[in-house]
Amino acid sequence: MTEPEDLTARARIRDAALRHFGEHGFDRATIRGIAETAGVSSGLVRHHFGSKEALRDACDAHLAKALGKINDQVRADSGPGEVNYVAVAGAVFGPYRGYVLRALTEGRAAPVFDELVRLGAQWLAEADEKRSDAPEVSRKARATVGAAMALSVSVLHEHVSRGLGVDVFSPEGADLLARALLDIYSHPYLSPEEAAELRDRLPQGGKSSG
Repeated sequence: MTEPEDLTARARIRDAALRHFGEHGFDRATIRGIAETAGVSSGLVRHHFGSKEALRDACDAHLAKALGKINDQVRADSGPGEVNYVAVAGAVFGPYRGYVLRALTEGRAAPVFDELVRLGAQWLAEADEKRSDAPEVSRKARATVGAAMALSVSVLHEHVSRGLGVDVFSPEGADLLARALLDIYSHPYLSPEEAAELRDRLPQGGKSSG
């Protein structure tokens, strides 16, 4: 997401790179193509970023920073953490969904995923204060799984849209998704007693806290 004060040549290059990396993949995207889309010379791209790898790092840093800003806005709401968790990712990744999905499935964009995990851990820290039982699994582990679950809607958006009967990225689809998430999180599949019974059947030695 480009902010009003960020409409510089450097920002145009970065946004063009997000598009090209998303459409063509990192290996196939070229400095020349990115420069043409940004309306600058290839030399200016190298002047600002040095290399294609550094440009990709700048793209990741920009999205990670945007995640933090949107998260601050969403935290003003009082809804369940997990629902907001999805909202944060959706708000930031919407314009650059192609880049994020391709990069993550290629094992890249680690700073973006790690930032989503960090923000998720903040939500969990608040939620943990309201728990009557101590978490058995570390906060980072739970936040990591939560980040993957939040991203899965974007990764599987075609299947999710088909199942919902509406484009999940449309206003109607977003509303239906939010309502489905609210119902799921407010009515868990397992009671604490059932979860405890199943937990007792798991092999010992995998516990971690924090």
